[in-house]
Amino acid sequence: MPRRVCVVGSGPAGMYAASALLSASADVRVDVVERLCTPFGLIRFGVAPDHPEMKVMADKFDVVAGDERVRLIGNVEVGRDVSVAQLQRCYDGLIFAFGADGDRALGLEGERELDGVHAARDFVGWYNGLPSHRGLDFKLDEAEAVVVVGNGNVATDVARILLMPTAMLARTDIAAHALEALERSTVKRVTIVGRRGPAQAAWTGKELRE
Repeated sequence: MPRRVCVVGSGPAGMYAASALLSASADVRVDVVERLCTPFGLIRFGVAPDHPEMKVMADKFDVVAGDERVRLIGNVEVGRDVSVAQLQRCYDGLIFAFGADGDRALGLEGERELDGVHAARDFVGWYNGLPSHRGLDFKLDEAEAVVVVGNGNVATDVARILLMPTAMLARTDIAAHALEALERSTVKRVTIVGRRGPAQAAWTGKELRE
């Protein structure tokens, strides 16, 4: 009788886990459970739209998902639609690979309450078309200057998307609602604030040059 394994989360970690299971044994069946209606997580909703080369691994994940031993089950949230205990009764093993689902608080006064203060994760999800973020309004047509706190690749992605000519963005797979809002944007200047110096910055050379 084949062993049954449930992988919770269909992002890169979950799909690589499923691939490893398939490679390790021909006698395995894998169900990949995803909260959203579409798979591949960060590859679809976390990569900047002008970086299509970062999304090529989706082709590998398509192969994994197309294996007859794999089932991809969307629109199912563990903890809401099904419990961990129920999954344990149905499977020989569980792998949780759903990643971070919250924002890291800095502990600064007003970071949760003040108007115009947003998490980069929300902005990235918004311009990538994450269904739950479609209705967010960043009021880009009411500001000329934006400050990004943090100096990693996500910070440079946010700065670049805010300032990139929309004619260039229109040639990417950016969400239509985000492109429309950026076309109305009055943002002219972005300041990136890092806790430490350039030697400790987490961005890559390629990201910084862009």
